[in-house]
Amino acid sequence: MNDPISDMLTRIRNAVGARHARTDIPYSGMKLAMAAILKEEGFIADVATIEKGGFKWLRVTLRYDADGNPFVSGIERVSKPGKRVYSRHEEIPAMIDGLGVTIISTPRGLMTGRKARKTRIGGEIVCSVW
Repeated sequence: MNDPISDMLTRIRNAVGARHARTDIPYSGMKLAMAAILKEEGFIADVATIEKGGFKWLRVTLRYDADGNPFVSGIERVSKPGKRVYSRHEEIPAMIDGLGVTIISTPRGLMTGRKARKTRIGGEIVCSVW
């Protein structure tokens, strides 16, 4: 696996498409921070660290509305290993009428695009979720 972040996003996208209740993702600190942001923004219901087969995993519980529609309707990797995408705080793209979130990797850690603009910090645009 060359890009663990893309793997995480693909696992979430596939689980939502198959209407699964949860998905397990190999553990890393960055993935945990991304999942915490998605939980804070209301896209996923919960994230927990579990141990399976002697390895740490993230168990991401997906969130659906009363009609069974997922809260994650789209998820896209922006900055890729072959082409990194950086942005100054004033150039961070706003999501569709505030209905989505952009996750930015900054010198102060991962944060939403909204928080990065507010604190006037730029960084690498990791992904967008809507």
